[in-house]
Amino acid sequence: MPEQNRVSKITYKILYVGMLSLVMGCGDSQSEAPTADGHTDAGPRVAAPIIGQIDDARIENAASEPGNWLAYGRDYSEQRFSPLEQVNRSSVGRLGLAWMKDMGSNFAQEATPIVVDDTMFFTSSWSIVYAADARTGETRWRYDPEVPREFLRKACCGPVNRGVAVYKGRVYVGSLDGRLIALDAGTGQKVWEVDTVTDHGRNYSITGAPRAARGKVFIGNGGAEFGVRGYVTAYDANTGQQVWRFFNVPGDPSLGFENPALEMAAKTWKGGEWWKIGGGGTAWNSLVFDPDFNNLYIGVGNGSPWTRVIRSPGGGDNLFLASIVAVDADTGAYKWHYQTTPGDNWDYTAVQDMMLAELEVDGVMRKVLMQAPKNGFFYVLDRSDGKLLRAHPFVPTTWATHIDMVTGRPVENAELDYLNEPKWILPGPLGGHNWQSMSFDASTRTVYFPAQEHPLIYQLSDEYKQNGFVKRNPSTMNLGLEIGRLSQIIDENVDAMPASAGYLKAFDPLTGEEKWVHEHLHYWNGGALATRGGLVFQGDAMGNFSAYHSDTGEILWQFQTYTSILAPPISFEIDDRQYVSVMTGAGGGDHFNGYVNDTATIQYGNFGRMLVFALDATEEIPVPEALDRQIPIQPEITASAEEIQHGDVLYHGYCAPCHGINAASVGVMPDLRLMRPSTHQTFHQIVLDGVRSGMGMAGFSDDLTPQDANAIHAYLISRANRDRQAALE
Repeated sequence: MPEQNRVSKITYKILYVGMLSLVMGCGDSQSEAPTADGHTDAGPRVAAPIIGQIDDARIENAASEPGNWLAYGRDYSEQRFSPLEQVNRSSVGRLGLAWMKDMGSNFAQEATPIVVDDTMFFTSSWSIVYAADARTGETRWRYDPEVPREFLRKACCGPVNRGVAVYKGRVYVGSLDGRLIALDAGTGQKVWEVDTVTDHGRNYSITGAPRAARGKVFIGNGGAEFGVRGYVTAYDANTGQQVWRFFNVPGDPSLGFENPALEMAAKTWKGGEWWKIGGGGTAWNSLVFDPDFNNLYIGVGNGSPWTRVIRSPGGGDNLFLASIVAVDADTGAYKWHYQTTPGDNWDYTAVQDMMLAELEVDGVMRKVLMQAPKNGFFYVLDRSDGKLLRAHPFVPTTWATHIDMVTGRPVENAELDYLNEPKWILPGPLGGHNWQSMSFDASTRTVYFPAQEHPLIYQLSDEYKQNGFVKRNPSTMNLGLEIGRLSQIIDENVDAMPASAGYLKAFDPLTGEEKWVHEHLHYWNGGALATRGGLVFQGDAMGNFSAYHSDTGEILWQFQTYTSILAPPISFEIDDRQYVSVMTGAGGGDHFNGYVNDTATIQYGNFGRMLVFALDATEEIPVPEALDRQIPIQPEITASAEEIQHGDVLYHGYCAPCHGINAASVGVMPDLRLMRPSTHQTFHQIVLDGVRSGMGMAGFSDDLTPQDANAIHAYLISRANRDRQAALE
């Protein structure tokens, strides 16, 4: 096998050079060259090298190309382990900044770069795609899909994007507004584009990276909170024609079912009319192709709404919510599933990263799938049939006591049923682990991943308590929880609020043993990368990009980026020089902050950047000045206490998902306690008329009245006065 891999690699290089020679020989041809914004201008062709020539064999044999990062998780196993070792425990102290690229955005940066030979492909906010010289960061091309900025209102977690797939000379990206786009890897010119959205009356979005295999491109979607029905679609990689589509939850039973699996799933939805609200089940992050079984594994998300008594009042498991589903990669036919959280009631998605491996389990070698989903249990499944092999808690899980290994089901804690009264529950909707990457070192059987303890107080929607139903609101999130009064509910129960914490953990998936744990100063931190150099890289909320000793957790090197980090690091090698890269810029799903800490983003701002490090590099990052976060003196208000309370409810129902609970921003969106006089004066034009829609702030005149806007404005001034006074005391 090693000899076959070596020959395969040589063959690719010969093809690359040969095709490049052919292109260079066509000097008299004319075409269109891409401009900076991704469009084209007529002009003489500058011959582009044939790049991005990745196919299934090359990804499957990624071990023969340790210097490249060919797919989202480096190869089809998605273990995110780099075999490079030039940067190691002895040399890491010499690591320095080789180059930096400014994304021109203050939104979260979440992409995994793909590195092929000497080209890096990655995305930024608003689904913008870059191809850059991986040695220097020089832009080779840039493509902007021109997502309408007002679409931000329809996306739960900002205009984020987690990256591209590169396959057979093309780059594939999903746009925030639901398109799948194929680009020429050499020029950035659009080859084809398809609209993946089945119902434009629903707020579908795409933030995840596509996957490519077997001549197809696979993509899911997001938007469960806005009331959609989730699905995954396979498109022909060459033409963009739809090959198959698998819906993750059943639709209206009176219309029949797309396949027998959904007919089976519908029996687990009892009572109610979930399809009117949407049902949920979006696959917004993890899709993994398995060449051993020709499976595509789908990580399925939460229900819509979150509360099961609303969407399925008669009970039931509500398949395939919060499940790992295996389908045939060629046809989309259902093979098996494992549901991590039957009857999900807490937003415990199973969309988190999945990794494939071979492990000896109870004396038998098995091909396994591993995942640490939101619900706080780490799962090991047999990927031939979905059998549960292990399920260990990795954070406190107050919602359930344990997983019954006979039934495979969690044993729920009945004392934390929030049907009648509010309950603090761990994990909260951010999960014990979210989308941030994890890495597996097979030689030591250790998974490295970020974990967190972050609670939420769950209370059933007042609307449901009063009316016995909840009407879908297409303009904001439909959680089934009491979100409008969330701030008040927190204040009333703050003494019982569990503390929050964040960790980097070295974890044995078979025993559940924590080999070591590093505790962070904040709960919301970046993904992990382990390397053969004996290191684990991770960025954190305080702006540190650190290298840890993989056996002990000791910090061996640290670089201050002045921006909070969520993105996954990768490592690659060009001309015998190893590089380590990470993107900076936080945000994403961190809406449920009952408080804020002095994270780097709050202290300095949210600078979206690509940072690339190498040994003995000496570039420097600009040192920003600390931001003035002092709350200014507010305009006078004449609103009554009742109007201010009404504004509180409206703010938390419509505004808090972006601007933060209690108007305390996490540093990405504007902190509305800090509004300038000009903003106060134009408050109605901004909130109702959408004068800032070009910046992502669409108007809400279709939902809010001028009186509502007055109430929200009064609440913000009142809240600012309260917090200003508290800071002075």
